[in-house]
Formats: sequence, structure tokens, C-alpha cells
Amino acid sequence: MTDGAVAGPVTARLDLLPLREADAPEMARVLADPALYLHTGGAPQPEDALRARYRRLVAGSPDPAVRWCNWLLRLRAEDRLTGYVQATIAAGQAELAWVVGTPWQGRGPASEAVTALAAALPDAPYGVTVLLAHIHPGHHASAAVATAAGLRPTAARRDGEVRWERRLAPRGGR
Repeated sequence: MTDGAVAGPVTARLDLLPLREADAPEMARVLADPALYLHTGGAPQPEDALRARYRRLVAGSPDPAVRWCNWLLRLRAEDRLTGYVQATIAAGQAELAWVVGTPWQGRGPASEAVTALAAALPDAPYGVTVLLAHIHPGHHASAAVATAAGLRPTAARRDGEVRWERRLAPRGGR
């Protein structure tokens, strides 16, 4: 199931908007800098490939036990998309990921968005009790985002990336 139609939290500067296929053209420009893929691998996707990817994400996980939550970050002051955050939720755990376009890096939108998600995901209907992220050991900016959201590095590794984790108290009747 996807939360593609559910708005995410609102922060002081950002709206977390549900991912839509129609946003692929603007996001293709946001994600066009090859430097964004230094620690994560891959390369910028052309608009048509990004549109197809968004179509799959909006359709939701084929596994009914897994929930895909994807939000685009709209910086209200500039009235433009600046990146995205996502949470893959299963069995009370949310694997978080985020990317912010190069022009907006270092200005705090990723930390602001991920911190807002960390505050919202324990609530119903999500009921998340563990936040996770896997971060390349050399990706200091992502480590700073995870730290701001209360995640801490663990000794666990996956594909060379450090597992970061934060345990939460469930709320909302779960």
C-alpha cells in the first residue's frame, strides 16, 4: 500500500507533498546533478524514466505487509520542489531515505523534513517504533541529517553502509 495521496508533515519552511507522477519534470531538474549520486551510486534519470519510477512508487508495494511512503519537499519561500523523503514501513520499522537537490544542500531542508517524519511516524496509522537509515561512511551531510533526527550509528553494515537507528515509543493506539 502507498501513502502517495497522504500529505506529510508541514514544517516551518516545507510542505511534504505526496509523490505524484506529474512532478517528474520538475524533479528531474532537481535531481539532475551527478554529484548527488557520489555516495549512493546511480546517475540522474531522464524525465521519462523518473515518470515511470514515480508511477511504480505511487502504485505501492506489491507486498501488502510493506507500505511505501514518498513525499516531495516543497520549499514554500521559493514555491518549488527541492528534493524528497521516503519511508519504507514494515513490521513497525521505517527505513528512511532522502535526497535534496544541490542548490538547497546545507540550508537544512533534509534535516527539517526527516526530523518532522521522525516525529510523525510513531502516530497512527504508521505506528513506527524503529527508524532506520543506511548511510555511506563518507557521506557526512547525510550523517548530520540522521543525527538531527535522533538516529545514531550502529555497528551493523549493509553493502558497506552504516546502519543508523532510533527506537521510538508508539503512539496513536498501537
